[in-house]
Amino acid sequence: MARKNRLRRRGPSHTGRNILLFLILVLLITGAVGGWILFETEKPEIAVENPPTDLGRSVRVRIRATDRRSGLRSVDLVLEQKGKRFSLFHQNYPRAAWFSRAGQEQLDETISVDAGRKGIVDGKATLVLTARDFSLNGMFKGNLSEVRLPVVVDTRPPRVSIEHAQRYIRPGGSGIVIYSLSEKADRHGVRLDETFFPGYPLDSDRFIAYIALPWNGGEPETARVEAVDAAGNLGKAAFGMIVKKVREKKDRITISDGFLKRKLPEFREHYPELSGSPIEQYITVNNVIRKRNADQIRKICANPEPEQLWRDRFLRMPGASRAGFADQRTYYYQGKAIDHQTHLGMDIASTARVGIRAANSGKVIFADYLGIYGNTVIIDHGQGLFSLYAHLSRIDTSVDSLVAKGDLIARSGLTGMAGGDHLHFSILVHGIFVTPKEWWDQHWIDVNINSVIGQ
Repeated sequence: MARKNRLRRRGPSHTGRNILLFLILVLLITGAVGGWILFETEKPEIAVENPPTDLGRSVRVRIRATDRRSGLRSVDLVLEQKGKRFSLFHQNYPRAAWFSRAGQEQLDETISVDAGRKGIVDGKATLVLTARDFSLNGMFKGNLSEVRLPVVVDTRPPRVSIEHAQRYIRPGGSGIVIYSLSEKADRHGVRLDETFFPGYPLDSDRFIAYIALPWNGGEPETARVEAVDAAGNLGKAAFGMIVKKVREKKDRITISDGFLKRKLPEFREHYPELSGSPIEQYITVNNVIRKRNADQIRKICANPEPEQLWRDRFLRMPGASRAGFADQRTYYYQGKAIDHQTHLGMDIASTARVGIRAANSGKVIFADYLGIYGNTVIIDHGQGLFSLYAHLSRIDTSVDSLVAKGDLIARSGLTGMAGGDHLHFSILVHGIFVTPKEWWDQHWIDVNINSVIGQ
């Protein structure tokens, strides 16, 4: 009996000890887990996207930082130079939790850096990106990541010297600007208001930029040569131009039911989304498809060959002129004006399916169907100069072919918006349609280009 009582008294003692051991185990596990969370050792991931090698008065630097464990505590971008530190970016985050992510997981920031601020001088420096997380590792300071990038501070813009700038120009006209630079530039060329015409090497220390005014362009408010160096510094030099007026030419185009019956099946084949009555479909082609074709041509002409591939005047196909450049066309249907467009080329007709030859040497960059232009060939003549041949019945060349002046490239036809067999011929300067008459004229080329380059 006494033994049973002793056993009953011993029972609660063992239970209490087990509970205590369990609590100690829980505390140890909790401490281990908490320590694993609070003292994690994974460093933040940081990077400078497309790191600059030069810093000037206007450079954009993109930085990225990520910490998927405890979260970002701080991110800093500084410039170190001759023992001094200049803060370019600083971001602190408050602690949001203890046993889960305490800070922001990711930072993606683009910073505008001005190395012309007080204290920073031109010369060598170091760009330093650092990030700390909310870990208690490292004497409670957190895990630290650091990226150091050598850079050169350069706040002096390139000096631009204009040797020649087109003095007289007409709407729809072309010209050149020749200039030199005091240093290498990442981007340079001529700006006429919002349009930029890139420059190309002419010889060892000179550059040439072909420029143009749209058919409806006026005198530019901004006309200058611009050069941006690797540090983002902009050098510029202005010049003046005298814009001569041109006489407006008007044309009347009558759209017949027979024309619609002949043409619309071709357009529906290439643009099955056309809908509505025949005249509504025609207006869609003459407006929406025309604009779509213009956008496509600009993209095709966006990356010209850097070398001059052409020489002297461009060939004009023999034949009678049917329509001129910048003719203002009003379209009539059943005696009512239904549309208005501008003709951006020269129409030439001789005999049906006559051979079409390259107007000058270059590289074929387009040979396919092109909406209102029908079967079309576009040749890149280098440095921003292009020729376009439209309404072709057959194409006898292919993309990437190198052609010489006078080579057979196609046959004339009436594809696209053509009412009869003829060639629509256009000249473009960096995607801007200009009058072909200047480029057909050897005297104009000698006076405005050859003699200037020779000087």
